[in-house]
Amino acid sequence: MPADITFDKSFALPPDQVDEVLPGIRRIVCNNPSPFTFTGTVTYIVGTGNVAIIDPGPADEKHAAAILDAVRNETVTHILVTHTHRDHSPGVAAIKAATGATVYAEGPHRAARPLFVGEAPRTEAGGDMDFRPDRQLADGEVVTVSGWDLEVVATPGHTANHIGFARRGTEVLFSGDHVMAWATSIVAPPDGSMRDYMNSLFKLRARPETLYLPGHGGAVRDAHAHVEHFIQHREAREAAILRRLERGRADIPTLVRGIYIGLDPRLARAAGMSTLAHLEDLVARGLVKTEGAPSIDGTYWLEG
Repeated sequence: MPADITFDKSFALPPDQVDEVLPGIRRIVCNNPSPFTFTGTVTYIVGTGNVAIIDPGPADEKHAAAILDAVRNETVTHILVTHTHRDHSPGVAAIKAATGATVYAEGPHRAARPLFVGEAPRTEAGGDMDFRPDRQLADGEVVTVSGWDLEVVATPGHTANHIGFARRGTEVLFSGDHVMAWATSIVAPPDGSMRDYMNSLFKLRARPETLYLPGHGGAVRDAHAHVEHFIQHREAREAAILRRLERGRADIPTLVRGIYIGLDPRLARAAGMSTLAHLEDLVARGLVKTEGAPSIDGTYWLEG
């Protein structure tokens, strides 16, 4: 990892407490902390009077009650979903049932491509296969809420259907799990794709927004520098994989042990899936070889 990258792990908003992070933007943290969700999933309320709710979170009755209490005497017109992991979208059902709001997302959960063999890690970030939006959004589409124009910014990679929302005319982008201040995003096949993830980082680097409000943790400030650090981090991880394979064939557990020094054991399988995502990309580019399609159980080597 580049030496100058820093993570902000100071975010400590109590669960289900309403906090106005910026004028017209409130946030509430669900009480679902974990190695994958940090202090919990952040739900945002955008606007006043007529409002949108971004990422209602998991199916958590207490969190749903806190959201509905925060918008008491207001009208929820939109429910926006950045992506369909189980810590972001299952809470939609309770909010929609209580408010009748229209649900907007890029689409149902789907795998980018079925390239791995073996069991994926069972985490809160598993796919919400039951989710269906009322309206599917496309890159560049504009959703207007309470006089605010929110531009859809497609950022696949963490999931195939991941999107962000940029408030036009401001520095603010709701970045979901694509870019967070506390850690890098996990890219786990088959619904995660390293090539898509990198292309989405390049896309955000070229956009004007400089303040991101993510799905976990506090705000990402100086966002362009943060995105550049993430690009360098992934390029360094790729280089480390190639250096290890210069020494000979290796499977994914061997690569993880050699690359992820000091890894929390609870994250070992997730690290394996991110390594697989890198290997899928390297195989597709002809830099690494494997037998058949890239898989979590495969062995990898360099050409020649």
